[in-house]
Amino acid sequence: MKHAYKPVGTCSTKIEFELDEEKKIRNLRFTDGCNGNPKGIGTLVEGADARIIADKLKGTRRGRKKTSCPDQLAAALEQALAQEGK
Repeated sequence: MKHAYKPVGTCSTKIEFELDEEKKIRNLRFTDGCNGNPKGIGTLVEGADARIIADKLKGTRRGRKKTSCPDQLAAALEQALAQEGK
C-alpha cells in the first residue's frame, strides 16, 4: 500500500513509500530537503521491516532540533502501520 506523510520540523516537505504485505519498506522518497541523507536512508531501509526501522529511527535528532528526517520517517512508518492495522 502507498503512503504519503507531511513531515514537521524538517526541510523535507513530503515522505512517500510503500509497505508490502509483509510490512517491508519499498520505494522510499523524500521531497525537498537535503539531497544526500534521504537518498542514503532510502537505500538502507529498502526491503527492511517497517516496525524495526521505526523503532531504530524514532527520536533521532538533528543538532539542537527536536526532530530530523529519520525521526519523521519513523513517525510516517508508525502512522502507516496503524492505518494498515500492523
